[in-house]
Amino acid sequence: MCEPPPDTRTEALLLVDIQPDFMPAGALPVPAGDEILGPVGRLMQSGRFAVQVATQDWHPPDHVSFASQHDGRDPLTTMDYYGHTQMLWPDHCVQQTPGARLHPDLPWEYVRAVIRKGMESDADSYSGFRNNWDPRGERPVTGLAGYLNELGVKSVYVCGLARDVCALWTALDAVEFGFHTFFIWDMTRAVDPESDDDTESQLSEKKVKFVSADQMVGT
Repeated sequence: MCEPPPDTRTEALLLVDIQPDFMPAGALPVPAGDEILGPVGRLMQSGRFAVQVATQDWHPPDHVSFASQHDGRDPLTTMDYYGHTQMLWPDHCVQQTPGARLHPDLPWEYVRAVIRKGMESDADSYSGFRNNWDPRGERPVTGLAGYLNELGVKSVYVCGLARDVCALWTALDAVEFGFHTFFIWDMTRAVDPESDDDTESQLSEKKVKFVSADQMVGT
């Protein structure tokens, strides 16, 4: 783990998809996902970040990623879609449902913006920066990079759910958009904990730096 740089004036905290449907009792449970709530809440209130941005899965009921929309397909299996592998998920984070709201136990008043993603029925969206591939083979941007650039942000710190999906893709895209990227490993949890080695490898390959909750907010 590396120490965070001392100058926090150009840094942002990205809070990825911390929503009830990703909690252990939710529609798409992330094991031990609720364990991040305390540390994340303390970090949000610590004064460490003047810029905090949340992402929020916000799917229509007929979203392409839902196994229920594909006859004979089960959740957590894959299919080819637009020339890329698409994981099929249980219905989750459906617009206007309680499971899609930002988790009520966190102090969202510290957040400056919320980026909703996965709102189009025909394209999935893991990253906070851009969608997955759409029918045209493109990955449209969400506007997050432009927003951060306008604020003068140079470095981002990623936490949230899930470590091996949306937090991972957000961190990788942050690098692609030119941000110095830090991943708060123990403020994330994985859908598949056995994927941790692969997740760490992908992040390391892109020179993402790892930091811990203790480094950010102490014990």
